[in-house]
Parts: sequence; structure tokens; C-alpha cells
Amino acid sequence: MEYIDQTGSTNADLIESAPHRLDRSVLVTDHQTAGRGRLDRRWDAPPGANLLVSVLFHEVPAEAGELVRRLSLAAVDAVRLTVPGAGTVGLKWPNDILLEDGKLAGVLAQRSAEGAVVVGIGVNVGWCPQDGAKLGDGIDRPSVLAALLTAYDALPRSPDDLIIRYRDELSTLGQRVRVQMPSGDVVGDAADVTQSGQLRVRDDDGKTHQIAAADVIHLRPA
Repeated sequence: MEYIDQTGSTNADLIESAPHRLDRSVLVTDHQTAGRGRLDRRWDAPPGANLLVSVLFHEVPAEAGELVRRLSLAAVDAVRLTVPGAGTVGLKWPNDILLEDGKLAGVLAQRSAEGAVVVGIGVNVGWCPQDGAKLGDGIDRPSVLAALLTAYDALPRSPDDLIIRYRDELSTLGQRVRVQMPSGDVVGDAADVTQSGQLRVRDDDGKTHQIAAADVIHLRPA
């Protein structure tokens, strides 16, 4: 594990230095000046407020998305361990951690030219954007990180068992959703996820759509 006060992006740092680092190297920082989320969205947080960490994997499973699901589930477990009274914690497909209805954390994976995968996570501890969620003032970020890494090691080894756990934690399932894609939105009921983590949505005409990557909005009843 390596700690740095400030950097552009922990993901970018690990991608660049991947050939010289061991499998499961961890890089954590107090502040990112060029943090990115999904779809290359900018991600900012005040210095010293949140948990910003990336993990390097040289040993990559056949379905690399498994690493994202593992880190997401570990984050859910870490929150429950360190802040047991925080509220209802779960996952929004594909890789957001929710606290009640607010986004608490996001996970982003990137692959290096050599084939290694870096998975980064930002957990809102002392600060969150509008409509987001945070763990709260006074929560110790190193304790959350320790719980996260411990929980990661405790997850099921089998991909089959892991997808069962992922399905159980996925609050998106059973929800009315809007899936936003370049080809057009799909509105329907989130029915299931495949073994590789793709979302199955059944629209109002009874057609099932299998979604590999998209933004999903949970629709509340009118």
C-alpha cells in the first residue's frame, strides 16, 4: 500500500506504473485533481474529505468486470462494518453504492496496455455533492479502507457464488428503470443480471433487453 497527499488520478498513476508494481498494489490519496467517473465525467471532492483509493490487478479473471463487482461488494460490507447505523446500503447497477437513495460511492475500472486492470473507488466520507450521500463527519477514513480490503478478501472465491451475492445486493432488480443509451432509452422493469453482470430489462411490450453498459435511473411510482 502506498499513500500520497495529492495526485491527478490514482487510477492513472497505477496504470502508468503497473509494470513495476505487484499484483493487488493499493494507492490511496487525500486529493485528486483529475479524478474521473464513468463516461469520463469529472469527479471532484475537497482535499482530505473522502476515501480515494485504487487497486492494481495483474491477475485478471476471464470476465474482468468481476473485479468491479468484488470491490463494490467489499465497499457495501465495509460501510456496514464501520458505520452500522448509517442506513440501508446497497448497489445500483452497474457499480454505484447507495446509502438510502443517495450515491455514496462509485467504482471505475481501467485496463493498461499490458493487460493489467486498475479498479478505483471514491467513497463519500465527510463530503458529498448535492443529492449524494456521505458516511458523516468523524468517520475515520483509514478504518473504512481497512474494512474495505478485509471485506474484499472475505468475498466468495467462486464467480458463481459472487454473482449470487451481487444479485442479492442489487437494489436495481425489481425496480422500474430508465436505461439511457446512445441508441435510445429503454424503460421497463429490471428483471435480472446475467452471469457476466449484464442487466436484463423487460420493457412494456414484453421484450427483454440485455444491457452491458449504460446509465440507469430508478423510476419512482407516480
